[in-house]
Amino acid sequence: MRIVNLKEKVSVATKKWEWDMILDKIPNHDFYHTFDYHAISVQQSEKPVLITYQKGNEIIAMPLVIRNIGNTGHNDITSAYGYCGPIHNGLKEGFCNQTFITYVHDYLKEMKVISAFSRLNPFIEKQNLVLDGLGNVKDLSKVVSIDLCDDIHIQSRHYNPRLKTYINKCRKHYTVREAKTENEIKKFVSIYYENMLRVNAKDRYFFPGNYFLNLWKSNDFKARFLLAFDMENKELAGGAVFVEANHIVQYHLSGARKEYLKLNPIKLLIDEMRIEATKKGFSHFNLGGGVGNNADSLLRFKTGFSKNLKTFQVWEYIVNPTIYNQLVKEKWGNSKNGETPSKHFFPQYR
Repeated sequence: MRIVNLKEKVSVATKKWEWDMILDKIPNHDFYHTFDYHAISVQQSEKPVLITYQKGNEIIAMPLVIRNIGNTGHNDITSAYGYCGPIHNGLKEGFCNQTFITYVHDYLKEMKVISAFSRLNPFIEKQNLVLDGLGNVKDLSKVVSIDLCDDIHIQSRHYNPRLKTYINKCRKHYTVREAKTENEIKKFVSIYYENMLRVNAKDRYFFPGNYFLNLWKSNDFKARFLLAFDMENKELAGGAVFVEANHIVQYHLSGARKEYLKLNPIKLLIDEMRIEATKKGFSHFNLGGGVGNNADSLLRFKTGFSKNLKTFQVWEYIVNPTIYNQLVKEKWGNSKNGETPSKHFFPQYR
């Protein structure tokens, strides 16, 4: 911990007990901000940290993941898969972020970080204000959410009419229940992998088997594996992972068997989760966006449930422009086929 003055202090948490103690004071965090999620998600060579600023009762915290840039002796920063960014316990009027961003910059330089990137969370207010003056926040795409504060019947009025008919048909063919054993989790994982292979998903979506089990076992949040079974043959048709934390429910992952895609059970599982989450008093149900943040068929599928679109943003910060440009030149300057880095990809040396 570093004491800035008697009123302000900054620190970096790397241990679970430190991380948990901070998040206990910030009631609006999402499950993507927890220690367990980072421990489950990061690669062995990566190091998750939680940078924290405190002034009186005011707290700001930001989870980051430090990773090596090859054998260069330098590092860069990313965020865990999902919706992260800074969190806080309420910023007072007239809040000034200067101490926070100065410390973050100094810490990144100390850790030989060349660039920093984080996906932000559209359900956490004032993330832009916290990061103001430290790199750039960019609008990337849209995500679909359902306002669970509305009455259950008002929510479903926003459904596409064909979706309502589809879900009613699903209810006549599938039984929904929550996974209760490791064996059921493993059966879902098998279907999930089958799904990812069918759609030619990128390697990063092939999470290891223990990833799913560790999500299910975590006490930092509640990961719920809802499964749909064929009423006639009792076969598992598909499943979805929804994660509850504080006031937010996230639609995290899903998969359905090929032979059940004509009457896709995932739509029913989303509807069941919506109803349960509303009854339990959650505020937001995030369905997410398209694949790779694109306006694709997946996004269109989700907008069948709601037209409530929120802007998904990312944070990009070049800490050391000289070395950043050098790394970009080393990667692309010797390209034999004339390839150039995408303006939309950050960092460009990756």
